[in-house]
Amino acid sequence: MLLEMKDICKDYPQGKEVVHVLKHVELAIEEGDYLAIMGPSGSGKTTLMNIIGCLDVPTSGSYTLNGEDISEAGENRLADIRNATLGFVFQSFNLLPKLTARDNVALPLLYAGVNKRERSRRAEEALKTVGLEDRIDFYPTQLSGGQQQRVAIARAMINRPKLLLADEPTGALDTASGEQVMDIFDELNAAGTTIVLITHEPAVGARAKRLRRILDGVLGSEEGGARV
Repeated sequence: MLLEMKDICKDYPQGKEVVHVLKHVELAIEEGDYLAIMGPSGSGKTTLMNIIGCLDVPTSGSYTLNGEDISEAGENRLADIRNATLGFVFQSFNLLPKLTARDNVALPLLYAGVNKRERSRRAEEALKTVGLEDRIDFYPTQLSGGQQQRVAIARAMINRPKLLLADEPTGALDTASGEQVMDIFDELNAAGTTIVLITHEPAVGARAKRLRRILDGVLGSEEGGARV
């Protein structure tokens, strides 16, 4: 089992009240899985993604990732896990405007201490994988939204993560660009990448192998209708 959550709760104080954002979440993901978690705005899906991605910690419950008890990890260890084990794709791309596509993709390798020549080689290879070999030296402002998201996917995959997390990856894209991005996710999963995708779009959720809905902080049972 790559990921296992048991009785995860997340609370936030709000004045004298406590807001229960996640309520007793149970989640298990095996290597090679492809899960979509679907819910409307305010349902708790982004909070759940942040906990899965070691960007936040639960108020209670246990979380094991890649055999490690995350609740025992300090900030430095969490940062190491994010860089070595996880890849992130966000709705807003989060590319650095003054860096080329190659340098944006290579950035995690810089933090990992990889030498410049190897960073460049692997970044170019990753960009070819997402069909952007002719945009390697382009800056984000010279790329379409769909192209920027493909750069972000290449960056997320550069460290060969065990788990790829995508938070509303098609939310800022037109339909055609969104389809291209989802095609890349399908290809990555077919090649063995484990994916957890957060979305509010039924058509996007249906592309995954498994689908679970979240509402008012409660993660529902698995549903049928997703891709086999």
